[in-house]
Amino acid sequence: MRYKVLLTAAAADDFRALDGAVKKLVAKQLKKIEESPHLGLPLGNMRGFDLTGYYKLYALKKSIRIVYRIVEDEVVVEVVGIGKREDFEVYADVARRLLQKKR
Repeated sequence: MRYKVLLTAAAADDFRALDGAVKKLVAKQLKKIEESPHLGLPLGNMRGFDLTGYYKLYALKKSIRIVYRIVEDEVVVEVVGIGKREDFEVYADVARRLLQKKR
């Protein structure tokens, strides 16, 4: 079954901010999760950020993370963040975005 990959507005901004070569590699990974959404690794509590129910997928030799969730009943993969691995930066950004979304 093919899933539809949707980027949140913030994740789309993350994607646009990538340089051309990195963008191609990330796009390739996004294409992979259309067919295999469980390809990524499940996240849980990451240094105080509760990302239970979300997954991470690597790009560019693990230096870029794609954070997403699977909405099974809609056959959708919702990408909520794309960013560098450094200092758990992408996870902090995603956690902030999710908190803002709840408000």
